[in-house]
Amino acid sequence: MLSDSPSRPARVLLVTGLLGAGKTTALRALEDLGWEPVDNFPVRLIGRLMHTAPGPGHENDRGQTGMTPLAIGFDSRTRGFDPHATVAEIAQIARDEDVSFSLLYLDCGKEELERRYNETRRRHPLAGDRPVAEGIEAEREMMEPLRRIADVIVSTTQYSTNDLKRTIRELFAPTAPQETTITVSSFGFSRGMVPTADLVFDMRFLDNPHWIDELRPLTGRDDAVGAHIRQDPAWEEAFGRMRDLVLMLLPRYEAQGKSYVNIAFGCTGGKHRSVFAAESLAAALRQSGYSPNVLHRNLDSGTTDLVEGATRT
Repeated sequence: MLSDSPSRPARVLLVTGLLGAGKTTALRALEDLGWEPVDNFPVRLIGRLMHTAPGPGHENDRGQTGMTPLAIGFDSRTRGFDPHATVAEIAQIARDEDVSFSLLYLDCGKEELERRYNETRRRHPLAGDRPVAEGIEAEREMMEPLRRIADVIVSTTQYSTNDLKRTIRELFAPTAPQETTITVSSFGFSRGMVPTADLVFDMRFLDNPHWIDELRPLTGRDDAVGAHIRQDPAWEEAFGRMRDLVLMLLPRYEAQGKSYVNIAFGCTGGKHRSVFAAESLAAALRQSGYSPNVLHRNLDSGTTDLVEGATRT
């Protein structure tokens, strides 16, 4: 968190990241959720903007009262953009104003960004007459100071527009708790790590259901797969320790004012073991009074079987 006061009334989400990673889509999804979006806004003027924002008793166009949360988008094209100055400016405003900031950073893989630029035939603003890949790498290096302080990092490499909208809804819906937001996710290591994760558990030590013919087409959400994983001698003790560790850490994260905690489970293809573990932890958290979001990054991938077949673990 850029601000350490959980009781601040003004809620501001800063939305940034790599060009082409989905900032516009994210802002539109936030607007649908009741946020007030402002795009390409100079960060140095945020303090002035907050002084013009409606007060807590204001009624918006939906007939709702209260402080309308702001979603402010900016990127490397924003006038006067300087990542180091931006970090300092945000920290200063958080100290001086009655504002609680969170930062959402949208990331994307190099090859996917190149594909998107090629499809739209747009030039990368930092590339000039050079290949688009050089512009992407220059921008990634420029944006790294903001990525390091982000509360939430969403990689859109394998996301469709609808996937990103769904993720934004799950993370920032107005019905979500204002305390720490917990996300439990599954993923396949063969498709890369989850950059948003605070805690990562590798479930590849468990027997792989992929090698059981009748279980291969199923997922970790199916009872038969769950029964197979529970039969593994290592499951009960290992998962119990993971669950207890998470339950011990969550109150500490909350005490430190951490707005978002992301817990990820990985296996080879992201279809069986990691999905079952994520669902199991989410159930345990609900029993303990939490309301976690659950995301399965690679569950619907059509090439999971090819990935599993190439890596027998």
